[in-house]
Amino acid sequence: MAAMPVTPAPAPAGEAAPLSEPARILNTFIAPRKTFTDVRRNASWWGPFLLIVVFSISFVYIGGEKVGFRKIMENQLRAQPKRQAQIENLPPDQREQQMEKGATISKYVSYGFWAIQLIILLIISGVLFATFKFAAGADIKFKQAFAIVMYAGLPGLLRVLLAILSLVTGASPDSFTFQNPVATNPGYFMNPADSPFLYSLASSCDIFLIWTLVLTAIGFTCVSKVKSGTAYAIVFG
Repeated sequence: MAAMPVTPAPAPAGEAAPLSEPARILNTFIAPRKTFTDVRRNASWWGPFLLIVVFSISFVYIGGEKVGFRKIMENQLRAQPKRQAQIENLPPDQREQQMEKGATISKYVSYGFWAIQLIILLIISGVLFATFKFAAGADIKFKQAFAIVMYAGLPGLLRVLLAILSLVTGASPDSFTFQNPVATNPGYFMNPADSPFLYSLASSCDIFLIWTLVLTAIGFTCVSKVKSGTAYAIVFG
């Protein structure tokens, strides 16, 4: 007798069906509550992490090809007048040696920045986890907090994509830096050497950074069940 086909059991009433990894990534942009509700079920974070690595390495490679690490370093030096003056006051041979050494260091640090970014995201997740857990009394685990931060950071990849497109279509290399590559914040139009504090403040008013913060607040609201007002106050505060 032929065996009867086995059909998957339906999700319990009132409980959403589990999302695939591509669905979670897509819903982060169009229906973030679905993604973060699913994070409460499964706190995996490998999908966003792989995208971060791929986009980061691609961005650095294209920046090196289209602008060059020597030119990128020179652009970054303009934001540090004291350091720039020190190098310019060196004898020509030493100045060239310092510039070549700096360009090489910049290249390797840039290619490995995804690892640095992972450490930064771990620290941010730890701070948010501790604040929600102990200050707001939220029911949340560290792995869930880390997954929230990873998914909430996905809009930053759109910023990287815009930067890549600008490089490919012929953006001027004279002002390009990895730190602020496209005009998504007021700081892009400022000279950082004029006022480092104002430049930093203006650069932080970035469209994609604000989007990330909003997603982070939504994520903690969905996963930890704290009030949305509390989540926004902690994340933005």
